[in-house]
Amino acid sequence: MSDIQSRKTDHLDLAAKGDVAFRHKTTLFDCVDLVHDALPELALDEVDLSCTVLGKPLRAPLLIAAMTGGTDRAGEINRTLARVAERRGYAFGLGSQRPMLTRPETRTSFDVRSAAPAVLLLGNLGVVQASQMTTAEVAALVRAVQADALCIHLNPAMEVVQPEGDRDFRGGLATLTRLQRELPVPVIAKETGCGISAAAAGRLRAAGIEHVDVSGAGGTSWVAVETQRASEGQRQLGELFWDWGIPTAASVLATAPQGFQTVIATGGMHNGLQAAKALALGAHLVGIARPVLQAYERGGETEADRFLAQVELELRTALLLTGSKNLKQLRAAPRRVHGELRDWLTVWQAE
Repeated sequence: MSDIQSRKTDHLDLAAKGDVAFRHKTTLFDCVDLVHDALPELALDEVDLSCTVLGKPLRAPLLIAAMTGGTDRAGEINRTLARVAERRGYAFGLGSQRPMLTRPETRTSFDVRSAAPAVLLLGNLGVVQASQMTTAEVAALVRAVQADALCIHLNPAMEVVQPEGDRDFRGGLATLTRLQRELPVPVIAKETGCGISAAAAGRLRAAGIEHVDVSGAGGTSWVAVETQRASEGQRQLGELFWDWGIPTAASVLATAPQGFQTVIATGGMHNGLQAAKALALGAHLVGIARPVLQAYERGGETEADRFLAQVELELRTALLLTGSKNLKQLRAAPRRVHGELRDWLTVWQAE
């Protein structure tokens, strides 16, 4: 097994079963209250969760978010969960396609089109790797998996703790600008568990980026994942920065007002009420990763489907209880932002 395949195996095991959650920081969705409507004048079955994201219709604004790729086990997980996403009318995100750059035979672990020919599929590549490639080379990765859009992930905190990680993050914005301009599919600027600030979002918008995935703090800490794999010096660094990042709710509030066509809320999303709060704050799509993987590990495709059906029921119920017949009405429904999240809102307003 190659070093990168070994790393991907470690990531899967730690994400599914390891102690890799943020220790003290949360998503801050507990600081968002949706206002109850005692007279919703709706039936639960009338609630319409449908939406269009990146040009594709979805039955609900949910994404099985990027997790894995590069090994046989990863391939089986990807195909199974992509099949669930297609059946349920959700989007599906691939893990980093970096293994395909050095080991082309790993492409099969990212090939989900045979299992999910119509799913909204998001490819995935690190900004450092993309900066070292021509646009044609990046486009070939997109074509190889038949992705509808490409996430360019930003993960400096994770990389500096990772023993074999990158250390030079110059040129990232220029790379995103070039790919946004030259690729034939939409480009999504995606964090990996540390969130996007208002200032960073502003730089992305000024560069013409139209789509972001905030991937905020509060769920899986990828610094923690790498800390578990690190040697003594890097482990000490990882322990110090374990809880580094912007909570997911705060990052949605930072990005939503800036005019992006698509804001995706991932990072610590576990249930449909959290999803409803993210959508009410301005997200267009909500990504769930680790809980879906854990459901799959417990009971395969059946349990993953059951878990997501429950999330969708919770989301539909939240709309009913706010008197919202659809997502547009949810975004206009009254809400209360308080506590620590209000403090973050003050920071964004000051910027």
